[in-house]
Amino acid sequence: MSPILVIINPAARSEKAKALCRKIETLSPHADVRLTSGPGEARALAEAAAHEGCARIVAAGGDGTINEVVNGIAGTGAALGLLPIGTMNVFATELGLAGKNLRKCWEIIERGETRTIDLARANEHHFVQLAGVGFDAQVVAATSGDFKKTFGPLSYVINATQIAAKKPPRLFIKADDGIAREGSFALIGNGRHYGGPFVIFKDARIDDGLLDVLIFKNLGYLDIVRYLQAIMFGTHTQLADVDYFQTKKVRVRSNQHVPVEVDGEVIGEVPVTLRISSKKLRVLAPGI
Repeated sequence: MSPILVIINPAARSEKAKALCRKIETLSPHADVRLTSGPGEARALAEAAAHEGCARIVAAGGDGTINEVVNGIAGTGAALGLLPIGTMNVFATELGLAGKNLRKCWEIIERGETRTIDLARANEHHFVQLAGVGFDAQVVAATSGDFKKTFGPLSYVINATQIAAKKPPRLFIKADDGIAREGSFALIGNGRHYGGPFVIFKDARIDDGLLDVLIFKNLGYLDIVRYLQAIMFGTHTQLADVDYFQTKKVRVRSNQHVPVEVDGEVIGEVPVTLRISSKKLRVLAPGI
């Protein structure tokens, strides 16, 4: 059996990470485990391994680590494996892998069973799960790694409260249908989930060739509470100030500096064009 490359994220350079390396190595003699030293290295390692013919490349971490590895292997024949050990594991939830122990996830990787899913792009940056323009990207930008380590998912809530007190930007959004839309922030999904277990893009499928777009038109404290409550009950797409539609491509611009995030990592600012890539991604996961 050819070696399986396992890439562990840079935030994990600790005794816990070293223990994880040892555990993976005891699970299989076929594991080549690499600890990265900083942002960008996971992508470089994955890209080099894929071009050398490595067939299975595993991201051990959260959604940010997965995104780096995906951008390293996009367009190659390598398949992506997941060991979801990060703060946020939304993509693992989408694939039914979140909550499984390390051994179960490793068994799936070693079996080599794959499914093919869509790859999405924000300008030239690939993503697998979701993108955000405006509010949630501002929250991601404001949440440092140290803050995340201390407070975990609560760190996002703390920063969201502060950002909600500010005047939101105005976004101008145009999709394939040619309709001009406006809003305060937008979420673009390839899969159904956002922020963990919440199904926010109710019609989304990661292999349907479409992006799902949610546009929220208001952003006061009461609006956010109302949106969150509706999301919990699955009624948010019925709100008068929320637009929901599917498209192959959508462009978002603004007259202000507005950040863009994909899979939980800020990649730049508007204008941004989001689309389904012509490339596909093979993922080591059971078929659904």
